[in-house]
Amino acid sequence: MQISRTEKFKKSYKKLPEEIKKAAQKQFLLLLSDPSHPSLNVKKMKGLAGIWEARVTTGYRFTFQVEGEMYILRNIGTHDVLEKP
Repeated sequence: MQISRTEKFKKSYKKLPEEIKKAAQKQFLLLLSDPSHPSLNVKKMKGLAGIWEARVTTGYRFTFQVEGEMYILRNIGTHDVLEKP
């Protein structure tokens, strides 16, 4: 699997504190190597076909979708990000 990022994701990522960016990088590597790792807490978003959410830290999440062999990172931020995946 590989990772791709939407423009929305890129803009949101730039605004994150440095420590959250570091934590996110660790989580992205985990997503690639073991998407069922407990620290990711990956789950399908209710009411949104094909969109998933995962944990960066207790207060930060990212959303993504899977297309073929690609994880497409859609958005990242605090829990509010789940309102606009």
